[in-house]
Amino acid sequence: MAKLFHEYKNPSLAVDLVIFGYHDNTLSVLLLNRKEEPFKDCWTLPGGFLQMEETFLDTCSRILKTKTGMDDVFLEQLYSFDGPGRDPRGRVIAVGYYALINPSRFNIIAGSMANDVKWFDVHKMPKLGFDHQDIFQLALQRLKSKILYDPVGFELLDELFTITELHELYECILGTTIDRRNFRRKILDAGYVINTGTKREGLQNRHPELYKFNKKLKKNSFQINVNVS
Repeated sequence: MAKLFHEYKNPSLAVDLVIFGYHDNTLSVLLLNRKEEPFKDCWTLPGGFLQMEETFLDTCSRILKTKTGMDDVFLEQLYSFDGPGRDPRGRVIAVGYYALINPSRFNIIAGSMANDVKWFDVHKMPKLGFDHQDIFQLALQRLKSKILYDPVGFELLDELFTITELHELYECILGTTIDRRNFRRKILDAGYVINTGTKREGLQNRHPELYKFNKKLKKNSFQINVNVS
């Protein structure tokens, strides 16, 4: 005889966020230092349990507001993490999301359940609690793939930027050297950016043109195959 619904043991559901930021030619991820066990005083990704009345996006929004002081950011679902031993408190399945933000647009604050909140260079990460290292690595790989076919980079830059600043962003995320002239040609040919007709002031002996992202660009028409040197 089949079990009734209430006779099954149900796992808890959680959301863990990989929040990427870009500043001073550095790609970073936002981590929390936990106040409580498990992994007390260790660095982890921001996360929280799904409440009965919430969707996953509702949980993301609550985590961002209460643990980092942020809201209204780019979010995309990453993957589900279902290792039976991933949380020492019990059976917990986590759905990972990643976010892209420009740190200059937000005043990051630690919520009441964290000792501290801090940006870490993606190449200089501390040891993370739970299975958050696996979640982070998958999110980083997703971002490296994503920027080649989806114009998500504008979330990490100021509204107006130079082609050089965009080129530096791509090199930083991809971790490789990209031919500057080929990159510029491919970006402009793709209709990826719009020339604003203004220039960056305050730079000695040069005034580069400022661009903004073409938000009307159709996703299925966007694809850049960068050449590396």
